[in-house]
Amino acid sequence: MDPKRHEVDHARLAEIADRAGADAGGVPAEWLRQYLPLLADVSRTGRRPDAAELSSMRACGESAARDGVPLRAIIDVHLSATWMAWPLLPGIAGSRRAEELRSAGEAVFRAADRSIVALVEGYERAQRMMIRREEALRREFIDDLLHGRRDLGALAERAARFGLRLAGSHVVAIAEAERPFYDGGPVSRHVEASLLNRFGLQDLMVATKEGLLVCVSSGYVEGVSEAFASLVQDMMTDDPSLRVAVGRAHHGPGGVVRSFEEARNVVALARRLQLPERVLRASDLLVLQVLLRDQAAITELVEAVLGPLRAARGGPGTLLETLFAYFATGGVATLTAGRLHVGVRTVTYRLERVRELTGYRLDNPIQRHALETATLGARLLGWPAETVTRPSAP
Repeated sequence: MDPKRHEVDHARLAEIADRAGADAGGVPAEWLRQYLPLLADVSRTGRRPDAAELSSMRACGESAARDGVPLRAIIDVHLSATWMAWPLLPGIAGSRRAEELRSAGEAVFRAADRSIVALVEGYERAQRMMIRREEALRREFIDDLLHGRRDLGALAERAARFGLRLAGSHVVAIAEAERPFYDGGPVSRHVEASLLNRFGLQDLMVATKEGLLVCVSSGYVEGVSEAFASLVQDMMTDDPSLRVAVGRAHHGPGGVVRSFEEARNVVALARRLQLPERVLRASDLLVLQVLLRDQAAITELVEAVLGPLRAARGGPGTLLETLFAYFATGGVATLTAGRLHVGVRTVTYRLERVRELTGYRLDNPIQRHALETATLGARLLGWPAETVTRPSAP
């Protein structure tokens, strides 16, 4: 038996490693310098790759992932090197009988299979780690962005990594429901994918924050907030708890925080006022926010205008509820009756009782405005605190 037929030509194997990498588009394939000698030894001995060799292949896969080499290219160069080296493998080249060739071939293919699995495992593990690290950085950025923490200049620099240019104007829209939204959930994934597909990657971010679904978009791109609201509603048509709020456009890194807080305040107001609308804008509720800024003044107005309703039988609750429904339906008695599940005559009787007790008339524009403002203020303040369960009529 010629011993030379079992020798490994390391120089030729190194040349094949370089050629396979070049043929795969210049893929760095340093691990082939470990892999091809392994195949050579396996073809000669028939052994399986040991734990240390497979661990080394996993490490090579991790390194390739960190270097940004596509997984397709990793597999391509791996398989290319295998068939290129095949004629030079000593167990293959030195086989004199079919049984020897079959045995050596099986050992080589088995080793190639296990090594490529190890490569892919390492590659995927590195990708998972990078994804988790990227998600952590994104979550930290979102927290800082929506709360205005840390240096705003540094925040603007970090924003570029996520496609936001904070020097411009931005609008924040949020969605709230009884069931919290979460990253990776079906609603957040669908909304984000749809918006990015329609408006692109620049100056648009969809994320979750404290159970809210949040959309940050450029104030110069029209239609994003409307599309966000429409997509969320389409996904949650059967959820009556859903509310979507849109803040106003504000400039700079601090503008995102202001718009976010406005949107949150709108949701809180809608909850407290039991507004029927599912989509609300901060610009439409400015008067309510102005009222809340001077709580002493609104408290005085509520007491001055609505205080006499305490003289009603059963307290002011029923009359106050009727006023709120009346104004919420645009002053239409039939709609008010439907909302309250009472007759129209009951509504008109109650409104007349309000006039008798307060002296304010709904057909007088100034007095009507005072009544409506005081009614909204009462709902915002939770007035009167001593309201008890009332009968259906005063």
